[in-house]
Amino acid sequence: QVQLVEPGGGLVQAGGSLRLSCAASGVTFSSYVMGWFRQAPGKEREFVARIRRSGENTYYADSVKGRFTISRDNAKNTVYLQMNTLKPDDTAVYYCAAGQRYSSWWSDFDFWGQGTQVTVSS
Repeated sequence: QVQLVEPGGGLVQAGGSLRLSCAASGVTFSSYVMGWFRQAPGKEREFVARIRRSGENTYYADSVKGRFTISRDNAKNTVYLQMNTLKPDDTAVYYCAAGQRYSSWWSDFDFWGQGTQVTVSS
């Protein structure tokens, strides 16, 4: 059974930092592209960042480029999202996802975490 578990999240002031993690089980983690998505209230789920299987390439949404960093540790079956200089507009439920395509489309990802709330206060 595939599981993606995302502890973390929380409340942070604007300008602050937060690190999300996502631990995978039931899959050969290193064979999957990993991504982060987010969904704010009343909005559609949107792409945040993705990382290739070995971690050699990453790609970001324009809205987070230069502020967020995605990374992975295949030995620990874990992907991370370091979020710096957070803004109130970053408030959303954040989801990690695993898929076979190096894509920004949520429909290309096969497995999803349960989501974790990130709230940025002004």
